[in-house]
Amino acid sequence: MSQPFPLPAPMRRALELACAAERAGEVPIGAVVVRDGAILGEGENRNRRDNDPSAHAEMVAIRAAAARLGDYRLAGCDLYVTLEPCPMCAGAISHARIARLYYGAADAKGGGVEHGARVFAHPQCHHRPEVYGGLGEPQAADLLRGFFEGKRR
Repeated sequence: MSQPFPLPAPMRRALELACAAERAGEVPIGAVVVRDGAILGEGENRNRRDNDPSAHAEMVAIRAAAARLGDYRLAGCDLYVTLEPCPMCAGAISHARIARLYYGAADAKGGGVEHGARVFAHPQCHHRPEVYGGLGEPQAADLLRGFFEGKRR
């Protein structure tokens, strides 16, 4: 499956990170934080490797970007992730003041942005990024589908 246009470099990198996560036995999700075209942080799912339930790709990328900038506020930054963020990650995205969120595959079961909890829609949410879903969706969905089909065999 292909997009009608080339994927931006940060989403291509997020997909590469998702593949690396899969090779390590993790759910294949990758994330990249970018500002002004420069990658500030990147991550892949590390839950099993780190024995850390919060080590989602988005959290790893946000932590790396915050450490690099020396600031927990990531104003002006964009986050590219291969799967719709869960409620935990959506909360971190809001607290970090991420400007724009680009995600690949929707997550009807565990999503927290346009499905499920819809964190950014709550009045208690103090910062709402611009959200763009479906970027690299075919590639991201294929990775996830293949991973879970392999687990069911």
